[in-house]
Amino acid sequence: MKTSKFILLIAAVIGLVLVAGCSTPASRIQKNPDAFNRLTATQQDMIRKGQVGLGFDESMVRLALGDPDRVRTRLTAAGATVSWIYSDWDSDYGMPLYRGWYHRYWGEPYYPYYMNYPARYARELTRVTLQDGKVISVEQENP
Repeated sequence: MKTSKFILLIAAVIGLVLVAGCSTPASRIQKNPDAFNRLTATQQDMIRKGQVGLGFDESMVRLALGDPDRVRTRLTAAGATVSWIYSDWDSDYGMPLYRGWYHRYWGEPYYPYYMNYPARYARELTRVTLQDGKVISVEQENP
């Protein structure tokens, strides 16, 4: 009986640690209340929902989505744009392994089993394109 309670307690602690480590719009807002409070009510509502709108600046995108998994710069005759890419990582048969940014909290030799999964691939969920520090386009995977 004591062993099962101990195992349950350990599982609860591990669960709390995992949940506490997840970056959500609410946790990012809590860390940056000044940046959030300067926004309009409509913008605040979008950020709470994890949405990005045209004209958002970089700090607003970070509040809504967090740091990007990859950043790409494109230079054309019309000027430079920067794309922030948010990804999921899947196995070769489509099983979700982990969500993009969250895998960065792990380091050698403490990688979870899926970090070295040989056939994993990135599935782009969202691409936010910025020009002069403002969002000019948002591409998202349809559910």
